[in-house]
Amino acid sequence: MHVFILAGGFATRLWPLTEKRAKPLLPLAGKPLLSYIIDQIPAGMDITISTNAVFAEDFRKWRKDVPREKIEIHIEDAGHEDQKPGALGAVAMWLESNGIDEDLLLVAGDNYSELNIEKFLEHRTDRPLLAAHDIGETGLAQNFGTIIAGEPASGSPTLPVVSFEEKPLHPKSTFVSTGWWFLPKSCLTVLKEHAISHPDNVGGVFEEFLRRDLKVDCYVFDGRWRDIGSFESYMSIHREIVGERAIVDPGSSILAGTELMGSIVIGPNVKIEKSILRDCIVFGKTTILDSVLEGCIIDENCTLESIDLTDKMLRAGTVLRNKGINPKMSGVF
Repeated sequence: MHVFILAGGFATRLWPLTEKRAKPLLPLAGKPLLSYIIDQIPAGMDITISTNAVFAEDFRKWRKDVPREKIEIHIEDAGHEDQKPGALGAVAMWLESNGIDEDLLLVAGDNYSELNIEKFLEHRTDRPLLAAHDIGETGLAQNFGTIIAGEPASGSPTLPVVSFEEKPLHPKSTFVSTGWWFLPKSCLTVLKEHAISHPDNVGGVFEEFLRRDLKVDCYVFDGRWRDIGSFESYMSIHREIVGERAIVDPGSSILAGTELMGSIVIGPNVKIEKSILRDCIVFGKTTILDSVLEGCIIDENCTLESIDLTDKMLRAGTVLRNKGINPKMSGVF
């Protein structure tokens, strides 16, 4: 079995954070999102990570810090969104150019989950199998591909998939696809054929399987799952994982008069003095002085002096200075 991780998107909804950074390399509790995914995959499996030419060097740097063997970085020939072959198209091109003829574990590189991959793979058969999560509310399910499942066979931990709906207005199910898909090699020809006319939608190939009367199953897992597709979802999973604590890189300085409250992650080479931070992520190489920040994400190489910010994302290199007195410095959030 070969693992193929899709990490080639440009993630414009998370700009400016992902303007010059691949979403799978965003830090989560001080660790790249992609590294969580790699840790979930059983040892010894061949892994290919597909990204675009813009982020190629960032992924190569990440690779050097990962001691695990059998990880290859595959570079798509795309310099911007309009040049991308599409997610399914990228898979099909890689399969064809490398002569892949084995089972495939396909993974979305921008999802965080607590799926136990070994248990998931224990239930694979000669049918496509996807990992599903019960998101609990139809209002939330509207934002994702939903799965309508049938009744399980006696004693089976998987459910037969009856149909799919992509971001439905009125979902019939709260089961959503989570970006982990097992494809037996017998289905790869269908994938390549479908990608010719539908290169952008990975989930659409499962609809094609059903249209061709191929059986598809889903495995519903408990625990956390997030599609890191927005500021809100990124901050939400940050708060859940970090909890009420501060994770501070040993190379950073938290000086006198500073309060760190809620869920805090401070990257390397950061200096914070006489400031109050609540529920914030500071990537690194940044100075914060006499400021109040709540629910903010601060990219690298920023300077903030006497600034009051709430629920903001700051792009790398931002310099904000306010010569007046910060009115909230002595207050409480």
